[in-house]
Amino acid sequence: MKNLKLLGSVAGAALVWAVPVTAQELDAGADDAVILVSASRDGSLEQDSFTGSALVITAEQLEQRQARDIADILRDVPGVAVASVAGQTQIRLRGAEANHVLVLVDGIEVSDPFAGEFDIGTLQADIGARVEVLRGAQSALYGPDAIGGVVAYQSASGRDVPGFSARIEGGTQGTINAALRNGAAGDTWDAALSAVVVSTNGQPNAREGKRDIGRDSYTLSGKGSVDLTDAVQLRAAARFIRTEGQSNDSNVDATSPTFGFIIDSPGTGFTNEAIYVLFGVRAETLEGRWTHDLSAQIADVTRETFGSFGVSSGSEGDRAKVSYVAAVQLADAHNVTFAADYEVEGFRNTTPGGFAFNGRRETEQVGLVGEYRYAGEAFDFSAALRHDINDLFADVTTFRVGAGHRITDTTRLRAAAGSGVKNPGFFELYGFVDGRFIGNPDLKPEKSTGWEVGVDQDIGDVVHIALTYFDSELEGEIFSAFPPPDFIATPGNRTTTSEQHGVEAAVSARLGPQWSLDAAYTHLDAEENGVEEVRRPEHIASAALTWTAPGDAASATLVVRHNGAALDDAFIDPSFVPVRVRLDDYTLVNFNARLKLADAISAFGRVENLLGEEYEQVFSFVSPGRSAVVGVEARF
Repeated sequence: MKNLKLLGSVAGAALVWAVPVTAQELDAGADDAVILVSASRDGSLEQDSFTGSALVITAEQLEQRQARDIADILRDVPGVAVASVAGQTQIRLRGAEANHVLVLVDGIEVSDPFAGEFDIGTLQADIGARVEVLRGAQSALYGPDAIGGVVAYQSASGRDVPGFSARIEGGTQGTINAALRNGAAGDTWDAALSAVVVSTNGQPNAREGKRDIGRDSYTLSGKGSVDLTDAVQLRAAARFIRTEGQSNDSNVDATSPTFGFIIDSPGTGFTNEAIYVLFGVRAETLEGRWTHDLSAQIADVTRETFGSFGVSSGSEGDRAKVSYVAAVQLADAHNVTFAADYEVEGFRNTTPGGFAFNGRRETEQVGLVGEYRYAGEAFDFSAALRHDINDLFADVTTFRVGAGHRITDTTRLRAAAGSGVKNPGFFELYGFVDGRFIGNPDLKPEKSTGWEVGVDQDIGDVVHIALTYFDSELEGEIFSAFPPPDFIATPGNRTTTSEQHGVEAAVSARLGPQWSLDAAYTHLDAEENGVEEVRRPEHIASAALTWTAPGDAASATLVVRHNGAALDDAFIDPSFVPVRVRLDDYTLVNFNARLKLADAISAFGRVENLLGEEYEQVFSFVSPGRSAVVGVEARF
């Protein structure tokens, strides 16, 4: 343990001077411009012109780090904190709450309308996929849910990655992971179909526990497009996700010394099932300078937890959304975009027993967006304004403005400011757990304002460094109160201000023909009325060192991820009023290697948590120990 902490300290010290690994950083020296699809409503913004903080995790990086759960590689993103337990994995951007992060999968909003957030632990890495992360408020583009930022996952199209791909691996804890993909394209069409299966017996997640917590996850997805004419294109995307797993409950015996702690709970588990579909049509006029995009999407999410006596809780959430986006290129450097969104969310509590309202409720919202961008040789400017009309809450207007200036060929300064909003979720408004929780239908939306300044610095063609300082305030934060005499939890809006500020740093370097290094560090100070917020480590760092043999005959990657100490709430008092506890810092070391057996076939293996670190991401939930897998992959 002493050596492990020393390793973490050395890694942290080495990373202090680094910053946000942007798409440019990941492709230092590349001639082709990298497009940030999620950073503008028309999906055509070049990363070099973006005035905020963005990161692209490329398909090559996903492959090099043998990422299987997208949540794992998000730990390498500055400003991102990950906390995972069986059945729920949360991500927090820049100290914002987990339900303040908008997650898009192939352009589809995938959050659960009932819970108000997306379980990122259900998102498995498809072959050839990539991830974009925008940090900072993006409500001016996307409305509620984007206070902290946007995570946009994009599977590969049939044109991007044509041909057949297959991967299968197995290892400790009875782990089996398999993926199949087929992509094809013609002159006027492309299509791709992908399937991923993950199965593991798991490991105990209770202190001194013996019961393995396993899961089975199945993902089937497809996307495609067809050109009806030179100026009109149809597109579609769909995804089905089903996750089944075991879980443990907390000890509810108030006379037990482990009251409130997670204990082995045979027979308990969960199932999550989600269906996402999008259809769209895009038309170009004025020789491509004026584009029109009309899309419709749906999300249908069902969740259940069960115990020894059957289903113990459940929920259904669905979303239907129609969007129209018109973008005009006024001149080579000027772009104006208008967008209109119409969205209906529905939700129902399916918990049995008759003590909770099981009827359906709906909310309806219209959002109107105006966006202007200027991209010059040395100066970039962007501004966006959005007005949301909601049938349940007061109308709200949010903004975003930013500028960037390349003062030399190798140095670029940037600054941005914006506001965000988050509407209360259904469970916060109307949820009910007998004797434990009562919803509050009088809740108001949370509102945020923030700003950031940064500098990007290139050193030759092989090193990119960036540094960002950010500051934001949240008003009306939703929290749980425990009023006497019953001490039953009920949510409310705080009258005080929640503040988040910090520094994000990273470096991307090509150390030679065969070596590359990507590293990141985040310092965060997140407080509510002067009190440190839970599950927001002050220090987070990561480093990935990759070696590739000549001709790509073999490769190896060492990844070190450090998560600093953080506070958490522990319900270890019989009144159920939370007690603040501190979670220890931890450092995870992963190592993987790949060997090309033939032109189209490779063998690979990896060890995760190589040093067997014992740690908790959430109070009393023990996280996985050391594991190892080997596998083979074929691409034709």
